[in-house]
Order: sequence, then C-alpha cells, then structure tokens
Amino acid sequence: MELYKNTIFLVLLLSITILQSSSATPNRSEPDRFIVSSCQTTQYPLLCVRTLSAYATKIRNNNDQDLAQTALTISLARAKSVSIFVAKLTKETPRLKRREYLAIKDCIEVLGNSVDRLAQSVKELGRAGHAVASEDFMWKMSNVQTWVSAALTDETTCLDGFSERAMGGKVKRLIRFKVVHVAQVTSNALALVNQFAEKRSAKFP
Repeated sequence: MELYKNTIFLVLLLSITILQSSSATPNRSEPDRFIVSSCQTTQYPLLCVRTLSAYATKIRNNNDQDLAQTALTISLARAKSVSIFVAKLTKETPRLKRREYLAIKDCIEVLGNSVDRLAQSVKELGRAGHAVASEDFMWKMSNVQTWVSAALTDETTCLDGFSERAMGGKVKRLIRFKVVHVAQVTSNALALVNQFAEKRSAKFP
C-alpha cells in the first residue's frame, strides 16, 4: 500500500513538473517560427534570428521576399551606422599613427561603397518581387546577388586593413568589432536573398 502511494505521488509530481516546463516555454508565433527555420540556412543563424525577430510583425508568414527585404534593410542601416561611426572616430581620435590613418581612410571609402551597393540591392529586390517573367526576375535577382556579394567584399576589405599585428590599440578593436558584426549581418542577408531567388524561380513555368 505504501509503495502504491509513493508511486502515485511520484506520478503527480512528474506531471506538475512537465506542466510547469511547458508553461515556462512560450509558444513561438508563426512569423517567429518562419524566421528561425529560414535562418538555419545562414552562416550565423543565432545572429540572424536575433536581428530579424525584432521585425517579425513586418514579415508575413512564409514570405521569403519579406524576409530577404528586411534582412537587406537591416544590413544597409547597420552599414550606414558603422560608416558614420568610423568617420567620426577619425575626427575624434588625436595623434593617429600614419598606418592607422590610412587604414581608416580606406575603410571609410569601402564602407561607403558597401552602403551604396546595399541601397541599390534593397530597391532592386523590391522590383524583382513584382517581376512577372522568369527572365526579368532572374536578371534582377542576379543584380541583387552581385551587389550584396560586392558589399560583403567591401566590408571584408575594411577588416583586412587592420589585420597587421603592428596595428593594435583601442581604435582597431572598436572598428573591427563593429565591421565584423556588419559583415556577418550582410552575409546572412545574402543567404536569405539566395534562398528567396531559389524558391521564387522554382515557381515560374
């Protein structure tokens, strides 16, 4: 009898624990689940989910264009922000070494190129979404993919300028930290652009 009571008690305790665990884990909305699933194709999935989840209400469920468009828009905004930050840092940092000054000057230039290409990509992706012919869609998506890839190369080029061991210090750490983040966001955006291009092109006759 005692064994029976103990068994009943353990079963009840286990049931309560399971119920508490279930209630402690919030159910994801459909857009959130779509974001998590789509981000698995990117190189930095955790960053992808973190950056896109804040815009979940703007992304229609299972809409790959919304997802790619949002990812590109975020990439553009952050590239602009970093470009402004690096330019401001140059003015506010006295007595820069010549090597640092040249690296920052080159970085500002390539980040400007990255911003221009991402801005072009955001507009072209919007136009691609309205394409009714396969050839027109593929042409526009090819432009987007080329420009986003070039923007990513620009961001990497900026980082290369600070790769020498002789160049250290706070300025290098600050710039590298921010540009690495932008490059990762851009890499994720490119993966989602490619995913959209593949899925949409498969729907054309």
